[in-house]
Amino acid sequence: MTDALALPQPVTLGTPLSPGATRVVLLGSGELGKEVAIELQRLGAEVIAVDRYAHAPAMQVAHRAHVVDMLDADALRAVLAAEAPDVVVPEIEAIATGALAEVEAAGVRVVPTARATRLTMDREGIRRLAAEELGLATSPYRFVESEAELRAATGAVGLPCVVKPVMSSSGKGQSVVRTPDDVARAWQYAQTGGRVATAGRAVRCIVEGFVEFDSEITLLTVRHTGGTVFCDPIGHVQVDGDYRESWQPAPLPDGVLAEAQRVARRVTEALGGWGVFGVELFVVGDRVLFSEVSPRPHDTGLVTLASQDLSEFALHARAVLGLPVHQPLRLGVGAGEGAAASCAVLAEGQGVPRFVGVDAALAVPTSQVRLFGKPRVAGRRRVAVTVARGADVVQARERARAAAAALRVELTDERV
Repeated sequence: MTDALALPQPVTLGTPLSPGATRVVLLGSGELGKEVAIELQRLGAEVIAVDRYAHAPAMQVAHRAHVVDMLDADALRAVLAAEAPDVVVPEIEAIATGALAEVEAAGVRVVPTARATRLTMDREGIRRLAAEELGLATSPYRFVESEAELRAATGAVGLPCVVKPVMSSSGKGQSVVRTPDDVARAWQYAQTGGRVATAGRAVRCIVEGFVEFDSEITLLTVRHTGGTVFCDPIGHVQVDGDYRESWQPAPLPDGVLAEAQRVARRVTEALGGWGVFGVELFVVGDRVLFSEVSPRPHDTGLVTLASQDLSEFALHARAVLGLPVHQPLRLGVGAGEGAAASCAVLAEGQGVPRFVGVDAALAVPTSQVRLFGKPRVAGRRRVAVTVARGADVVQARERARAAAAALRVELTDERV
């Protein structure tokens, strides 16, 4: 006879806007958060979206929303106290992690964990974990806090090298130093791109030796109640450190996939918790070098909207709610369209985006379009993405690019 006490407890999910609702607070409400919010709602979660600006994409589909500076610990505590969530899902790095540790200690699930969020919110924490604690291969690196230290670091790691603020996203503040004459410019640019730049205090940076890699991949790694699964590797193109295109599956030499999975498993097990991790890796011959990891869905993973039966957002929603995850199935294989690609659509200038040619974009075979709903552009922003399938990666990329080229973004002076 089976001991009933030994059986796992079933996962129970409530009904939104009822006293027994399963409440999930999203910290960060951009385009990735929007897809996560939709998938959480498909599983009956009550979703509260938080961001530093009003009308952010995920706020447009959430049950409630709050506008708050998430680096302000007191303001963040107030929101979390008012909402009393069951789960907190950080969707950006710029968060007062001390407040997350407090709610986690009080019994709230923080995704993946408060410690993982703290370690990955800056490049220093995760690089020291991977290289110095886990012993994983990485590019050579140094951390610097002044132009003089940067100049010395370029001599240590060699030229060319890459300079990045330890806390930044979408390539902000990132540049390549090719000659000693580039050092001053790189330092000044890095000081403008740090996410938590403070007046009178230098933005700390990482200096990385340039890697002549054969390919750069994202390995989406899903930790869930039943273990760990891996999505097919994703290849991608970045411009100035910001995602432009991605495709799946990315071909890898024999044995390299197993090594990539080993590296990703080591890092994600060290971080702990449940959810999707976007593990970025360099492939050099038969070697795999760790680059970075995001403890959340990854922008290059937008391709999974077309490539898999469960997108990275659906996988994340299941995992963070304590539900099992199966190995994702690749779509289109039986129809001869087993590859997929995505292409970012950018707008530059000032104003509210308006999209012309959506019909033409959707006329491209197998294409899909996601218009993010960003309320305003100031500078350069990613405002949409196209995804498509094809017989191989080449055809899928051609179709995704064709759909993106068919879209024209106009910026108007409308007010949201």
